[in-house]
Amino acid sequence: MRTDGRESENVEDRRGERGARMPGGIRVGRGGLGIGTIAIALVASYFLGIDPRMVMSVLGGLEGGAPAQVEAPSQPAGKPADELGRFVAVVLADTEDTWRALFRQAGGTYREPKLVLFSGAYPTACGMGQSAAGPFYCPSDQKVYIDLSFFRQLHEQFRAPGDFAQAYVIAHEVGHHVQNLLGIMEKTAQMRQRMSEREYNQVSVRVELQADCFAGVWAHHAQKVRKILEPGDIEEALRAATAIGDDVLQKQTQGQVVPDSFTHGSAEQRVRWFRRGFEGGSMQSCNTFDARSL
Repeated sequence: MRTDGRESENVEDRRGERGARMPGGIRVGRGGLGIGTIAIALVASYFLGIDPRMVMSVLGGLEGGAPAQVEAPSQPAGKPADELGRFVAVVLADTEDTWRALFRQAGGTYREPKLVLFSGAYPTACGMGQSAAGPFYCPSDQKVYIDLSFFRQLHEQFRAPGDFAQAYVIAHEVGHHVQNLLGIMEKTAQMRQRMSEREYNQVSVRVELQADCFAGVWAHHAQKVRKILEPGDIEEALRAATAIGDDVLQKQTQGQVVPDSFTHGSAEQRVRWFRRGFEGGSMQSCNTFDARSL
């Protein structure tokens, strides 16, 4: 992937900072949406010994009980100076250029998300973010959160190396931000209140596959306008999408596949919807909610 573009001003480098749990802290909600909440939860359990229910509770609000009280550090955020941090800033800038143009064409205005680089744990408006949970988007504060150690896991544990695999991860999370701006997050949150867990899992799959499709839409336009792709880039993204399919992760971690528990979609579905966005290049092609077959 070409990385000679501008760097976004919306990256907050919070690596090394820690938020503290405090009695008078900010009351935070739930609802963070990651590239693989249940997938990462299973991997965290398998590789790191972390209770997957804890991860899903933080990011998906699947457990009961009050959300944590946390207080964010007060010092201004820095800008990334290292190579990987600056790569993230370039990718984010490219998503900004793409979505700004698409929203303008549709008669709307794109509000850019912030992207927070953190290490270990960091407070968000959706709960205490944990590196073991992987990258995620918090609709409550409209920020994407990434511990860059995930990219090493993507290479070493998920067998999905490459800079465009990393770009796909960022574009997927930005896809959730697009959903938030379109009101999709709010509508699905309302649906959740009257659904069983099994029923909402099916909705969650459609949400995640649409974010994959939006990532493909970004790649389509970034290539058309700025020629960012190099040979093998799309294959890198497809390997990443395959590696974090619910069926692949479930088989690796628990030895069996349970489709009713899918929350992000199978490997085949994730690849199919990314391809649909990339080949079609339109937001309309990403309507997973009206699709009879995923």
